[in-house]
Amino acid sequence: MIAQDASASVCGNQSATKRDGYTPTAYAREHIRITPTKLADGREFFYIDDNPLYVSGQKTRELKDPRQLAYRFSDQIAPDGTQVPYPAPEMRQDPLTGDWIPMATARMNRPITAGPGATAKGNPLAARKPGDPYQDGEVPDTDYDVVVFENRFPSMVQVPGASNELHYVDGCKLWPVKPAAGRCEVICFDPNEKGLPADLSVERLRTVVEAWAFRTAEISKIDGIEQVFPFENHGAEIGVTLAHPHGQIYAYPFVPPRMRAELEHTQAYWERTRGNLLRDIMNAEIEAAERIVMRNSSWVAYVPAAARWPLEVHVAPVRDVLTLDELNDQERWDLAQMYSTLLKRGNKFFDKGDGKGMDLPYIAAWHQAPVHDERREHYRLNLQFFSFRRAANKIKYLAGSESGMAAWISDTTPELIAARFHELGPVDIA
Repeated sequence: MIAQDASASVCGNQSATKRDGYTPTAYAREHIRITPTKLADGREFFYIDDNPLYVSGQKTRELKDPRQLAYRFSDQIAPDGTQVPYPAPEMRQDPLTGDWIPMATARMNRPITAGPGATAKGNPLAARKPGDPYQDGEVPDTDYDVVVFENRFPSMVQVPGASNELHYVDGCKLWPVKPAAGRCEVICFDPNEKGLPADLSVERLRTVVEAWAFRTAEISKIDGIEQVFPFENHGAEIGVTLAHPHGQIYAYPFVPPRMRAELEHTQAYWERTRGNLLRDIMNAEIEAAERIVMRNSSWVAYVPAAARWPLEVHVAPVRDVLTLDELNDQERWDLAQMYSTLLKRGNKFFDKGDGKGMDLPYIAAWHQAPVHDERREHYRLNLQFFSFRRAANKIKYLAGSESGMAAWISDTTPELIAARFHELGPVDIA
């Protein structure tokens, strides 16, 4: 069920074209309710409920944000006391690589809620707590299932009325500059502040999968967006400042460097062989068998033959799918099951000697076809899951070769990574 109010439009029409927006699956129509509203400063906010009381409409969510926040794009006060327009983030292009580099100085002021240098006394991702002295949380209600909202400190944002014209640093055409006119969203997986994504039920992760699909479809409609990138950072070693179980969605106004490189190779492979490179990689891994670590009826998980990280797993759909919103109900359920299993086994991967494993720091990065690039048809959806940890008490640091020349040196072999996963559970999980 989709609940709507005047503040936002959620559901597009039933056409299958790319920019028609979100169409819920049969399961979502019956078991998930999306309720849009806006926060006090004008940012979009969505409750994504799987609780039957909210899905049925017996209970409703709090739609009013009680905070007294200025409009997000209000004029700012400069250091000299003058009033200046909201400083839209910009991006500059590196002439040596062609990479666009967003520059968002406002993020320096975002709150950090744990560890040295903490700047907030509460968790802005938690549900509201009546009577709590900390009242700057982003969720208006006192409970939720899954929520998605625009980031308060975005590295990319589309500012109303801002010019999108190209100009140049110091007037020199070596250094093009444009507004970083993208979008950044936060997705909270669960209201439990101290929970871990690995501990979430498959049913809750199924709701998270629906949220990824919903936002992929809706964000793809926004003018100027070229790539929708859902991802999850987990663990202090990764740089996470909020421990609450959550992920993010970056919508880039350009095709980012890693995707650009992958598109170059997938397109060249298609022109040479008329095959899909990502599909053929998956099939070759299935045939080789040694590096397959999990599979069910819809998905295959394997350690890639040229893995970079000391723990790395790629997850691919059996069927050719371009983006998360193209997944059918069975594929979404099977993904929730596989993701749950992957997180649990990831936490057991490194043994500290007590047999309990550890809370693994990781990045889970969704690579999906770009929104407009004509090479998108020869791409294929895939998840790249990896960790910086190379032992129970060691981190892989990106030193001279990796950081200076992007020339990776692995500390292990893909076969050893896969062998460890084989010790943690069966390959066939359904």
